[in-house]
Amino acid sequence: MKIDRVHFYVENAQASRDWFINQLGFQSVASSEDWHTCTEVINNGAVCFVLSSPLNITSPVAKFLNQHPPGVADIAFSVDDVEKAIALASFGGAKVLENVQIDTANGSKWAKISAWGSLTHTLVEKVEKEPIFSPSSFTGIDHVVLNVEAGDLDPAVTWYQDTLGFQAKQAFKIQTERSALHSQVMVSPNNQVQFPINQPASPNSQIQEFLDANKGAGIQHIALETANIISAIAQFRRCGVDFLPVPPSYYTQLQQRPGLPLRVTELAEIAEHEILVDWQPTVPQAILLQTFTQPIFSQPTFFLEIIERRQQARGFGEGNFRALFEAIEREQLKRGSLQDF
Repeated sequence: MKIDRVHFYVENAQASRDWFINQLGFQSVASSEDWHTCTEVINNGAVCFVLSSPLNITSPVAKFLNQHPPGVADIAFSVDDVEKAIALASFGGAKVLENVQIDTANGSKWAKISAWGSLTHTLVEKVEKEPIFSPSSFTGIDHVVLNVEAGDLDPAVTWYQDTLGFQAKQAFKIQTERSALHSQVMVSPNNQVQFPINQPASPNSQIQEFLDANKGAGIQHIALETANIISAIAQFRRCGVDFLPVPPSYYTQLQQRPGLPLRVTELAEIAEHEILVDWQPTVPQAILLQTFTQPIFSQPTFFLEIIERRQQARGFGEGNFRALFEAIEREQLKRGSLQDF
């Protein structure tokens, strides 16, 4: 199993297409339009996004946007055997929205299930094609993060275990003086899909702010993997992408950690582009580099992460997780949506 594509429901598919092309180097792959919905397909390296907007009130996109702000409506997983996958999902309690269909144009098979909240999952069986890469290409989707209501973390974990065979890996409990969250990282049976699930652990948590703005559970962010995060972020900044700021004190504290596996010149570049750094003390060269955009839609909901894993760094570093949490807290303070608890 791996992530095949992500489907966004947006207000204007062409405008969203142009933003991804101009700011993040995506390319237009296909366009289509029927009597109720306009759809654009874009990709960058191994990452494929589908963007749909309504043409009238009968569109399923219009119905989604009546309930939620723009965001992720469906995550498609590629599977070896769609009939087997849909049968297991159904047996595990998933509601089947569309039984197995065959796309005669490319020979692929697919089916769709209802997931958590308004999210759906399409299960796709198809002949794989090697993506075309350029120096600025994304090498894949590293992970996707789902936010759920307080008290729903354990049921959501169980749902993904029962329906798609995911397994629980790392767990985090992050708390500052102002707010808190709990998170459970889920991993697909073949370890190629990482799917953290967050719930708020305080009334003013950034997860609760997301849930309020999103009007329910939903995808908080998608992490796009790159082979060179420093050059990628430099390019994206030149194209006008706004990222979450990281204070200089973060890098001062970073230098005080024992075993910092970065050269002085490289750390200076990382600090210039406000990239978070984490590593495993037992394998210091396994470095995790991450940075995060501001929300890409009008509401403080969905954002993107850019990530580089060196020397096959695995999992998620608690230092980076906490730094991200604190960075979003600072943005909450700017919006006036965070008070001490």
